[in-house]
Amino acid sequence: MSPPQDSPVLDVRHVTKVYGAGETAVHALRGVSVTVQRSDYVAIMGASGSGKSTLMNILGCLDVPSGGRYLLDGVDVGVLEERRLSVLRNRKIGFVFQSFNLIPRMTALANVELPLAYGGVRGAVRRRRALAALDRVGLADRVGHEPSELSGGQQQRVAVARALVTAPALLLADEPTGNLDTTSTQEVLGILDRLNVSGRTIVLITHEDEVAAHSKRVIRLVDGEVVEDRRQAPVDGPPPRLSMLGEGVR
Repeated sequence: MSPPQDSPVLDVRHVTKVYGAGETAVHALRGVSVTVQRSDYVAIMGASGSGKSTLMNILGCLDVPSGGRYLLDGVDVGVLEERRLSVLRNRKIGFVFQSFNLIPRMTALANVELPLAYGGVRGAVRRRRALAALDRVGLADRVGHEPSELSGGQQQRVAVARALVTAPALLLADEPTGNLDTTSTQEVLGILDRLNVSGRTIVLITHEDEVAAHSKRVIRLVDGEVVEDRRQAPVDGPPPRLSMLGEGVR
C-alpha cells in the first residue's frame, strides 16, 4: 500500500551514530531530526567530519543508526532485514554519486536499465523506460556509448537517468558536481532543478554554497548536530520540461 501523499518522504527522529566504544568512541551523529516533505529540494552541508556523509549513508539505507528512528516513505527502515532493505533501497531511492559509478563496459542504455533489471522489470519495458530517462537528461543520441566515450558531464547525466528510471520517492545526490567542470556543473544542476520543479524530491549533499543555492532549503551540520535549517529562494534555473517518467515500476 502506498503511503499518504501528505506523509513525509524522509522522517528522521533523534538519530545517533556511534563508531567504536568507550573512550575511543566517535559520535558521528548526535540526535539528528530531519523531516523532508514531497517535492522538497534540500541541501545538506557541512565541513569534513561534520557528519553529513554518515547522515547520507543512513538516509540511503547504506548504514543503520545506533539510535533513533528513520522512516523512508512511511516505512520504518530499522525493522527491515537485509533483503527487504535492499528491495526498499532499489525502489525508493535513486542515487547519484560524485564518481558516477557506471559500469565501464556497458552502454549508457544498459547502465540505466540496471535498477529495473534488479527489480525484475521485463526487457521491453526496461528499454522503453531507460530510453525515456536518457532523453530526459538530453542524451537520446548517446544511448549506445560506453562511459569511456562520454565526457564527465555526460557520464553524470547517465547516472541521473539511472537514478530516475525507477521513479523513486527520493533522489539522493552525493556531491554530484564534485568531479565536473563549470559548464557540466551547470548542466547537471539545471537537470536537478527541472526535476524538482516537476515534483521530484531531492536531497543533495554538498560543501559548495553555489550548489546549495539551487535548493529550497539548507540544513547545516556541525559535529554531528543540526545547527541550521532554513528555507531559501532557489537561484533561477531553466524552465521545466513537460515530460514525466512513470510513477513506479509496474
